[in-house]
Amino acid sequence: MYEMDLNIKKIAFQVQLLTNSEQMKDYPFTKMVIERGLTEEEWQEVMMLLATLDTSFKEEVEEGLLDFTDLLIHFAGMLNMKLHPDEAISAIKQEGYYTDLMNAFENVPKGD
Repeated sequence: MYEMDLNIKKIAFQVQLLTNSEQMKDYPFTKMVIERGLTEEEWQEVMMLLATLDTSFKEEVEEGLLDFTDLLIHFAGMLNMKLHPDEAISAIKQEGYYTDLMNAFENVPKGD
């Protein structure tokens, strides 16, 4: 048990070093996932949510729709609680995932 605790601490330290490395600036979403402590299952759920929303987005674009508020609301409501929607959108976009969808989300007018 003691050896396992040491291994966990060692791995946690190594991950911390990696997330602080200069190269991580190119992977803001990955860094966010690590820092916020998402599990593999939670990450997969986020990626499936994005894939589903991207499919809906493409269908809506094809139909000529220009208002993606409903998709953004769905994203924000279903996004893992460890992630903030605005931060996640920016990081996902910067990392190059679902760029058109993230651009559309960023262009949805914010209600004041």
